[in-house]
Amino acid sequence: MTGPVRTLLVWCPDWPVIAAEIVDGVPATTPVAVLHANRVVACSEAARAEGVRRGLRKREAQSRCPQLTAVDHDPGRDARAFEPVVAAVEEVAAGVEVVRPGACALAARGPGRYFGGEERAAEQIVEHVAQSCGVESQVGIADGVFAAGLAARAGRIIEPGGTPPFLADLPVAALGRPALTDLLRRLGVRTLGDFAALPAGDVLARFGFDAALAHRLAAGRDHRPLAARRPPADLDVTDTYDEPLDRVDVAAFAARSLAERLHDTLARHGLACTRLGIEAVTEHGQELHRVWRHDGLLTAAAIADRVRWQLDGWLAGQGRPRPGGRAAPPRPTSGIIRLRLVPDGVLAHVGLQPGLWGETGEERERAHRALSRVQGILGPESVVTAVLGGGRSPVDQVRLVPWGDERVPTRPGPAASPDAPPWPGRLPSPAPALVLPEPLSAAVYDAAGEPVAVTARLEVSAAPARLAIGTRPPVEIVGWAGPWPVDERWWAPAEARRRARFQVGLADGTALLLSLAGGQWAVEAIYD
Repeated sequence: MTGPVRTLLVWCPDWPVIAAEIVDGVPATTPVAVLHANRVVACSEAARAEGVRRGLRKREAQSRCPQLTAVDHDPGRDARAFEPVVAAVEEVAAGVEVVRPGACALAARGPGRYFGGEERAAEQIVEHVAQSCGVESQVGIADGVFAAGLAARAGRIIEPGGTPPFLADLPVAALGRPALTDLLRRLGVRTLGDFAALPAGDVLARFGFDAALAHRLAAGRDHRPLAARRPPADLDVTDTYDEPLDRVDVAAFAARSLAERLHDTLARHGLACTRLGIEAVTEHGQELHRVWRHDGLLTAAAIADRVRWQLDGWLAGQGRPRPGGRAAPPRPTSGIIRLRLVPDGVLAHVGLQPGLWGETGEERERAHRALSRVQGILGPESVVTAVLGGGRSPVDQVRLVPWGDERVPTRPGPAASPDAPPWPGRLPSPAPALVLPEPLSAAVYDAAGEPVAVTARLEVSAAPARLAIGTRPPVEIVGWAGPWPVDERWWAPAEARRRARFQVGLADGTALLLSLAGGQWAVEAIYD
């Protein structure tokens, strides 16, 4: 296995803001914030000077900067506006790969030799992008795309072999995986060096496949070497069209079907795509090609999005003038008659399994039709799926949604989104296997046979020793944990509810979740 490729990455700061200026005319020199799901995902330098930061809610951002201009997040707009920048980089160096809108990468060896050094190559690319597109950019060079991206943010060139020390002191948030970052912080892992020091096998077993990829990145070992072999030719998918595709909406519809075919083909081979090549041929014989790169695994929807963005950039975006009045690369003179998707980088994904309904889209569609037919006969509530959301108890966290309806949780929470606020008093892990529809009445006794009580200060009168459920004989308690208080709707006395919860293990091997409210014990759930 070869080491990480020496990589040069071009990064355009605040690209969603710059794209809004290029496409929609929103001045990037004024306070601007790009919002997604009511939170700031990017902001201009003027907005940061007023205290606006990524992750802020819209109202809080506007309170810090009343003159803030809010712009909706549009990945398609970002991709279309970035196409001229990629074309400008290609005029200087070959083999450009789009990492995401606002960042593209290429092997540093060729430009470094041609321009007489990596530093000189970086200067030439930054200058050419500024002259051709009127866009400011920064270049970072390091061993691997991940490290080069972080180096670009600092405007640094990391010497060969110096990537691991460069990464070691950076915070784990640099991985760009919020859920994993939060978990690592709670475990006391603060820096990429701390994360890289963990055994790779333990990381895979404890955190999963995506965390194992992140672990390689943190250690300075880009995951590209895992895809050293070229994918076989039969993984490529191609489609030809009798009527040329000259409209973005028609082309996007055709590309979606092609993207699903590619994803299904890879799934059957136990593979996942990390780099996607998009090739098109127009009616007049013009050939178009672009490579998109992704840090994770490209799903069918992600493949379709990138194909749609690229087609939009080719068919609609290239005809727009660049900033400063400079001419953009010419728009294709005719419609697209052939489209080809090439999995340019693949990973052997041993944990990749087909979904519940099988491997192909046809099987999923057949299952969907069957379930919809059952609903038509027995009613919408006859087929439901569970949606996990927020709540303090297991019964509060699950909502049953009729098949086909929007899967929206009743309450926001960490179960629904890693960025959602926590629920104070939430039951700790592990979650119970069976939540009872109606709690069972119970009684808890100490070793002397006296009922166990909990004071207002959460002091247990005595250690629980026996549990009686309904009319059954008491069972010995061999272990217990708690109490965990839950004080709900305390601001509305008529609706207020206060209770204490316990986890207990019984002599027969059963583990239960108990609650005590108003002096009455109840069994709420059962653990495996």
